[in-house]
Amino acid sequence: MKQQETIDSLLKVVWQNMANSYNQIASEFGITQAIGYVLINIEKEGTPVSRLAGLLGVKATSLSRMLNNMEALHLIYREPSAGDKRSVKVYLSDLGREKRQQAKKVVISFNEYLTENLTVSERNSLMSTLQKINKLTLAYTINSENDK
Repeated sequence: MKQQETIDSLLKVVWQNMANSYNQIASEFGITQAIGYVLINIEKEGTPVSRLAGLLGVKATSLSRMLNNMEALHLIYREPSAGDKRSVKVYLSDLGREKRQQAKKVVISFNEYLTENLTVSERNSLMSTLQKINKLTLAYTINSENDK
């Protein structure tokens, strides 16, 4: 099987094209696609850093660098959690809330575009297949092939 014919290769190419498009649009607002995604996932009452890492699927060190950058850009601020001083919550600044709204509009617009250009059946099938691939990916081990 050629690399270009694998499921993971196609998924990577599609995601990279989507991320590039999002980055191009996000740059017009002075942010990146990754920053926009973080902003969208920060709740009004703050979001624990550990929860953000899980939502974004990134390691704590990568997230820490991104949060430091976002703090320097005055998009967020961090405070110790009221209930647990060892836990840190991330909050949006006024500028962060503004950029979050812009990011949400872009995501909604892109998803409306996809919805308009896919049939209901295509969209449902795609969503179902991607969810199944995600579950299979999480369950995969190098010995999965031998378990058949």
